[in-house]
Amino acid sequence: MKRKGIRKEPLKFLAAAMVLSAGLLTAGCGKPNAGGPPPGPPEVAVVTVRPEQAVLITELPGRTSAYRVAEIRPQVNGIVLKRMFTEGADVKAGEVLYQIDPAPYQSALANARAALSRAEANLPALRSRVGRYKDLIPDKAVSQQDYDDAAAAVKQAEADVEVWKAAVETARINLAYTRVTAPISGRIGRSNVTEGALVTAHQPLSLATIQQLDPIYVDVPQSTADLLRLKGRLKGGRLDRNGTSQKKVQLLLEDGTPYPMEGTLQFQDVTVDPTTGSVILRVVFPNPQGVLLPGMFERAVVKEGVNRRAILIPQQSVSRDPKGNPVVLIVDAGGKVQPRMIEIDRAIGDQWLVSSGLSAGDRVIVEGLQRARPGASVKVVPFVAAKSK
Repeated sequence: MKRKGIRKEPLKFLAAAMVLSAGLLTAGCGKPNAGGPPPGPPEVAVVTVRPEQAVLITELPGRTSAYRVAEIRPQVNGIVLKRMFTEGADVKAGEVLYQIDPAPYQSALANARAALSRAEANLPALRSRVGRYKDLIPDKAVSQQDYDDAAAAVKQAEADVEVWKAAVETARINLAYTRVTAPISGRIGRSNVTEGALVTAHQPLSLATIQQLDPIYVDVPQSTADLLRLKGRLKGGRLDRNGTSQKKVQLLLEDGTPYPMEGTLQFQDVTVDPTTGSVILRVVFPNPQGVLLPGMFERAVVKEGVNRRAILIPQQSVSRDPKGNPVVLIVDAGGKVQPRMIEIDRAIGDQWLVSSGLSAGDRVIVEGLQRARPGASVKVVPFVAAKSK
């Protein structure tokens, strides 16, 4: 019995010590800054709004189309004797593409020339007869009727000469048409006929198609709503246009890489497509390497104008209210946080273009938004944007 009592006492002392330690630990955790200075206002990084010049651009989808297109069709009937070009090659204007059998047209030309020679051969004799009859009329050696008949025969012979001259010219033209030539310079596609094919004048099926690809068109549709907004900005003085530079257009290829050459805005169509509610902007791009082919989808970067008093703020400074409206927090003159509703026009790089809600001198919080509460005092430091690598 004595041994059990001796063992219980050390355990009592150990339990008391643990309770005392736990109490001290709890007291220390509950008051970490006991006796220290009170915490200061939270620190936030701000940007001061300053109007600056910004070039407003818009990206619009577009489709390429050939600068000029010529569908090759025969102008005479006949059998194709030879194709004289390589499919997919570049051809020059006037280059012979097909040779149609010229034999029938050579014969027609020879026949017309012979008929012309015959008509011209009869003309001098008839003219001489008219001259003799004219001298004999005063002596009543020939009748007036004989003279009139001879004069009419001369005129008829002269008309026959003109008819056969026209026939010779027609036959010559038809013979020339047996050599089907390229009307424009460009790249020719596949041939729709082969040697031995029978072709007819002005047939629906073209023999081949030539497309001029340098330069090349990019047709870009722009909605009429965007067009009206742009006109409103120009009229309101919020946007300036510098004629020469505004006509320069950049192009992004289908894979997102920029096209190395700038294009020129040629014209804006005056007809609205009723199915899409848009007008076509036609841009001309140089294409010496043949990178752009007809029918490709690209994105054109069109310059709308220059806003000389644009207000730009970092995108990370803008949050949204429960209704989705953009909101920023600003620091007022007293160093307190105030919410501000704004309207956003568009994104320019990593910044928002603000159309209303902010003015020059406003300090917009960019970093430290989690620590900033409306109405609370904050410590302001300038925001330093991270440098892009």
